[in-house]
Amino acid sequence: MMAATNLSHRRCRLLLPVAAAFSLIAVGVRAQQFPGERVGSEYELVRDQETSEKGSNDSTSTSTDRDTLLERVVETRANGLVLEYDLPKNATADDRARSWQFPARLFLPDQGAAQLLNGSDLEARLDKWLKTGKIPRSACGHWIFTWNAFKIECDPNSVLGTIDAFSVRRINLQDGAIYTDARALAPTTLKRTAAGPNSATLVAEMKIDPEKVRRAQAESDVVVAEIMKKPTTLDDALKARAGDLISGTMTITFNVDSTGALRRRVTLTRLQTKRSSGVVEDRTVTETLDRKALH
Repeated sequence: MMAATNLSHRRCRLLLPVAAAFSLIAVGVRAQQFPGERVGSEYELVRDQETSEKGSNDSTSTSTDRDTLLERVVETRANGLVLEYDLPKNATADDRARSWQFPARLFLPDQGAAQLLNGSDLEARLDKWLKTGKIPRSACGHWIFTWNAFKIECDPNSVLGTIDAFSVRRINLQDGAIYTDARALAPTTLKRTAAGPNSATLVAEMKIDPEKVRRAQAESDVVVAEIMKKPTTLDDALKARAGDLISGTMTITFNVDSTGALRRRVTLTRLQTKRSSGVVEDRTVTETLDRKALH
């Protein structure tokens, strides 16, 4: 199980080679302030992931993962928000020593890409992290295996991808709103499935794009090959996966409070891969993001 604060490296999701895609650079939806929010508002974002996999050759595997970030509203501007993301309040000195990417401050404009504002701070922490760990710059970009697979990440802007998995500020949480996910074949519409005096539930159902899954699986194959000291190219990994038949669905459920602010997002992914060898792999992943206002 992943430590809740161990976000220094990019981890290889070998059991779910489909990247998170709740993008901070989505087009057409404004960066949202939630009801009652103001400068100084703080939120705890807890992201849990449970993965199970079963193969027709009797292979099985399961994994769990938890990460926690704090989100603070630093400034409101006419064209967007300045936000700071940090480790949870119970993070230890060792946690911070391992997590050179945080705290990270960014500007989230109404439209366009998020911009890292304190890159120089991250560069300084990165240098210290590399020296403390006796990691040469030549290791940057490479994968290693300790108790999990890690990429030695040395690009300060990589933190934007980590934060992306926790992003909920560019989702139009209204019945009938268009919902887009980079993993899906096509956009869909949100449907309100329940409503009460204190909460409402909206659901998006989508089919997974098999080609994006195939590429993600091939990228994972390249990582495994590097770790096993048997390097291969992405082209070769894609060729090895070319005969696979891939299908799957995603169901994303949003729970909002009476003011329309998001409280929970649950993404259920079901994926089946029929390998050219004849083996059938079924994978189920449940990702839950809880968002709690602290003040």
